[in-house]
Amino acid sequence: MTKKSNPVNLGKGSVPKLLFKLAMPAILAQLVNILYNMVDRMYIGHIPEIGPLALTGVGVSMPIIILIMSFTSLVSGGGAPRISIMLGKGKIQEAEKILGNCTAMLLAFSIVLTLFFYLLAEPLLLAFGASSNTLGFAKDYLLIYVLGTVFIQLATGLALFISAQGFTNIAMRATVVGAVLNIILDPLFIFTLKMDVKGAAIATVISQAVSAVYVLRFLTSERSSIQLSTQYIRLEKKVILPCLFLGLSPFIMQSTESVLVVVLNTSLLKYGGDLAVGAMTIISSVMQFSLMPMLGLGQGAQPIISYNYGALNLERMSKAFKTLIIVSMLYTTFIWGLTMFAPKVFVRIFTSNTELMIYSAKALRIYMAGSLLFGSQIACQQTLVALGDAKMSTFLALFRKIILLIPLVYILPIFFTDKTFGVFLAEPIADTVAALTTFTLFMRSFKKFQMDIKQKQRMETSS
Repeated sequence: MTKKSNPVNLGKGSVPKLLFKLAMPAILAQLVNILYNMVDRMYIGHIPEIGPLALTGVGVSMPIIILIMSFTSLVSGGGAPRISIMLGKGKIQEAEKILGNCTAMLLAFSIVLTLFFYLLAEPLLLAFGASSNTLGFAKDYLLIYVLGTVFIQLATGLALFISAQGFTNIAMRATVVGAVLNIILDPLFIFTLKMDVKGAAIATVISQAVSAVYVLRFLTSERSSIQLSTQYIRLEKKVILPCLFLGLSPFIMQSTESVLVVVLNTSLLKYGGDLAVGAMTIISSVMQFSLMPMLGLGQGAQPIISYNYGALNLERMSKAFKTLIIVSMLYTTFIWGLTMFAPKVFVRIFTSNTELMIYSAKALRIYMAGSLLFGSQIACQQTLVALGDAKMSTFLALFRKIILLIPLVYILPIFFTDKTFGVFLAEPIADTVAALTTFTLFMRSFKKFQMDIKQKQRMETSS
């Protein structure tokens, strides 16, 4: 099968220029993607009379929303790098098989997740920190949101396969179309039609459906380097299992965020009540804001790293990683400075309630204190996924949250009179230890990949 043309040549030209060319649309797409939930929270937080409680209710539903999103990472987070590697090797048919299998897996997950979370919504929300004051708002939002799971899986999951080909601008447009529509529909449904949190959920589902249609139209057109074909929309063990195995790292990174929100919400509800949980809703939104652009930057670097690893181009692969980690560190330093010296800039976006604003600003400084080093951790983990190192990337994903952060949330309050301070302090301690550990282990692993490429180059030269 002949190789289709791609306007983005991943194997030639300036690596920094190419990375920024691919990363800027991906970063914009990630920032816009945040708007799906952030815009909902912004409007909900300003609903007259019920705003603070409604915002807290939606915050309690976030673990389930994060978990639904994480299954797209399990499938596409592993499938997209494998497609880039196959394109680097010139294996188009194998890449299309991966795309078809991953699409089938996303559809299967959509059915299971919709049924599971719709039927068990109330007990799960109560377990995740909902109180009698906030349960109604949480259910109103979540039950509608869950019905749009198939659109979320397809829109978010399949967009990564567009980026994997180097078409990050197309993936960005798919996200922007949905987000802009969401921004327009939110005030219409929430305020004009007086549907409150239900209106916010309906707006989100409609917007994701439009994005899903946009993505599917591109992947089934001749414009795509690989096409989504019905003959490959089935599950084959030898095709889908390597994708799921590699996708474990981004899945764990995202799904454990759901577990973490549950742990934080229940602990904060115990020690600080609805006010503390409301503050955590705002803080998690700011954390998303700081994390998503780095993920977008990683999405821009991933096709370059994966493609050139498949093409045995050591110099370009290494240069892409160096550029990625430098820019990531500069970005997290900037965000760290803003949260330390001007936290109310972020907090005011979500609430005008004076008590919640003061509490959230203080908590944000504590929670984000270790985010200075977060850029190196994300860059290293994303590079390991791009290189196909499932074992190391999975371990590092588990290390920060499961091994460090969650235990610290329960341990640290024992040592402080202000228990909520101990809960918030767990994050910067875990961030610092995890970042230093990740960088050390990554450098050892990266050297092995470099040696592997050199050995393969020698074998090709000798043959």
